[in-house]
This record gives sequence, structure tokens and C-alpha cells, in this order.
Amino acid sequence: MVYLITYDLNKTGQNYENVIAAIKSASTGVWCSFWKSSWLIKSNLSTASEVFAKIEPYVDSNDRIIVVEARDNKQGYLSKEEWDYISNQIFG
Repeated sequence: MVYLITYDLNKTGQNYENVIAAIKSASTGVWCSFWKSSWLIKSNLSTASEVFAKIEPYVDSNDRIIVVEARDNKQGYLSKEEWDYISNQIFG
């Protein structure tokens, strides 16, 4: 499965390092973050709830986060290398 995760950490003393580590741990090792506070990950977890459960201990109710299943139906402005990585590694 592929998931898009995006977040804003609003609490004092934001813990980006642990959030990022948790996002990476929810992945198969294939992920990208070409945007500030947004990630695409390939995961063996079967639901967005399972992915969120990995990240939830490192965010609080002041923060904002969404995890959604992503499909290979995309468009936007990225470099050729970024598009190639997303097409071949994330969705490939």
C-alpha cells in the first residue's frame, strides 16, 4: 500500500525527529519527502489506521496529521528525477 502523510506539529518543543522516524518505520524502506512536512511511503501495513498508530505516540491533540491511502493517479510540478522515483519506487 502507498500512503500520503502530512502534518503540522504545533505543540511547544515539536518532536520532528521521532515523528519522522515513526513514519520511516511504517514504511518498507521506500519513502520520499519532497515537500515540507509531507511524505509518500510504501508500506506493508494494510490500513491508514495502522500507519497512524505508528506515528500517534509522537504527536498530540494540538498537532494536525492526516494519513490517506494514495493511488497511482498523480499530477503536479516535480523534477523528472522525483517523478521517476515516485513512479518506479513508490508505485512501482
